Amino acid sequence: MNSIRWTSGQKLMFALFGCILSMLLAFTDKEKSAENLEGQTPNIVVILADDMGYGDIKSFNPNSQIPTPNLDKLAGNGIKFTDAHSGSAVCSPTRYGLITGRYAFRSSLKKGVLGGYSAPLIENERFTIADLLKKAGYNTAVIGKWHLGLGFANNKDNSAINKVDTTNGWPTGEGIDVEQPLLQSPNNLGFDYSYVIPSSLDIPPYIYFENGKPSEKGIVKLEGRNSPRGVFWREGKASTNFKIEKTLDQFSDKASEFLISSAKKKKPFFLYLPLTSPHTPWLPSAQFKDKSKAGIYGDFVAHTDHVVGKVLRTLDSLGLTKNTLIIFTSDNGADWKPGDKKIYPTHQANYIFRGQKSDIWEGGHHVPFIASWPSTIKSNQITNETICLTDLLATFASITGQKIPDNAAQDSFDFSMILHENHTAKSGRKSIVHHSINGMFAIKSGKWKYVDGQGSGGWSKDESATSDLKSQLYDLSKDPTESKNLVEQFPDIARKLKDELNKQNVNGFTRPGGRN
Repeated sequence: MNSIRWTSGQKLMFALFGCILSMLLAFTDKEKSAENLEGQTPNIVVILADDMGYGDIKSFNPNSQIPTPNLDKLAGNGIKFTDAHSGSAVCSPTRYGLITGRYAFRSSLKKGVLGGYSAPLIENERFTIADLLKKAGYNTAVIGKWHLGLGFANNKDNSAINKVDTTNGWPTGEGIDVEQPLLQSPNNLGFDYSYVIPSSLDIPPYIYFENGKPSEKGIVKLEGRNSPRGVFWREGKASTNFKIEKTLDQFSDKASEFLISSAKKKKPFFLYLPLTSPHTPWLPSAQFKDKSKAGIYGDFVAHTDHVVGKVLRTLDSLGLTKNTLIIFTSDNGADWKPGDKKIYPTHQANYIFRGQKSDIWEGGHHVPFIASWPSTIKSNQITNETICLTDLLATFASITGQKIPDNAAQDSFDFSMILHENHTAKSGRKSIVHHSINGMFAIKSGKWKYVDGQGSGGWSKDESATSDLKSQLYDLSKDPTESKNLVEQFPDIARKLKDELNKQNVNGFTRPGGRN
């Protein structure tokens, strides 16, 4: 048989046709893939920084003295919320609100935070964000700082450890056998997998608990430290091989392991990653030394940004980024004291806001919040809608098509329409209640913020507080720094907001359709 002879022109035309056909097929496959993605339930990753301020991140504060390239990229790929608030101005109550969708002041914790040996704040029967997503078919995990109490085995029947009460300080841990399996852990609250430390990284015991069991045997006494500023931890029990300076990277490694494992399963996953940074002790790795112009605190924020980047790169490498909803936020404002401001005057950790972590003022609870979900959220979006971290539960319920029990998530409002539609959508939240470390209340409604007391309600001093003014009222639209108390000029507004605050406290819920 005679072979067909092609001219050079015919060969070129055939090659071009092949290329065009391949491109059309690839484009069609990509379109089909995108269509399929839109119909899928997203993976969900919630990264909760510990004590990171609104002004620490470059994309929220261009004058920040800290490099945060990974968080800036995440914000650029999604939407920034400029009026997001933690449920409290300190650790434990904010975490309670995020997990339960309920303000923590409705729990037995009325002020302060839990200790390392405190009893569980969340009852086993209370509906949680992990319960919701597990019911929706998710593989659920928590990796990081828990700080909501654990059910330690109690050899001496010490009654002080069997209740949550911060009035007389924290339980000492006397009589607690920390090498025994826990009687209650995150696994009792809807999490399929847990790898946590009990409290902040400056509060003992310093032990990793994996699925309710200590990750290793052997206990030693870890000496405390309190120098230089920010390098602080209390002495106490620790696992033999526990290294405080390695904890942050340990959690990021475990998070990557979970993501890699989850990618092999044919079900969506939920990862709650509460980091230990940049809370004290400030211990940035050597590679981040002098990366910022805000001292070792700034370097530790840079280290935190790097850890976030590692999670993002892991998702990218697994091809999961497009259909993963990534939330980044903080549990409260930065621990940035007047002395820190004097040493580093060009850095505003809490941006222009008054106060700091612990306070009822904006610096205590006005936090950065980023949401990225490439298959759904357009890039470079900004919204000024008011949201609270308690709102995550209702939002995830809407995204996954789940119904919340009437007696659950009492203070959770759905803001999924902002993610699905655009930055101009409304969240449905008409007001938000704030709570300080000392138990002071405030309520924000529209442009007005009413504070039911004098001073900061926290660590900051208020030189302007007088016995004549028993409360505070600020117009945040004109005075975001809360510098002018208008309670005398607008007594009717103050009275109306106080009545609404009392009503929300007494009712026990704020969510439409909810009940106590």
